[in-house]
Amino acid sequence: QVQLVESGGGLVQTGGSLRLSCVASGSISSANKMGWYRQAPGKQRELVATITDDGRTTYAGSMKGRFTISRDNAKNTVYLQMNGLKPEDTAVYYCNFRNTIDYTKTSWGQGTQVTVSS
Repeated sequence: QVQLVESGGGLVQTGGSLRLSCVASGSISSANKMGWYRQAPGKQRELVATITDDGRTTYAGSMKGRFTISRDNAKNTVYLQMNGLKPEDTAVYYCNFRNTIDYTKTSWGQGTQVTVSS
């Protein structure tokens, strides 16, 4: 099992920036994909961005150009740099770890709140 701890959320004004971090610990497979998802009140959880162990990234369309996902494999940490934040980015952001050999082995963090004021 992999444990995930997120940090970096908070309150920011429209146009501001935040950097989220997620540290993984436990049984970390070398073949993996880490990512960020978000869930706004009353809405389903949605993909923000993912990054594989070899650095390949994917982004949800609305986040491209504003958000950047990166990782430090030596620190088992994934980051999400968010720029140009909008009120509609307000949500709880969740870190996800997925074993890409066995997709049933997936873990979620507890979430970190991001609030963007207008």
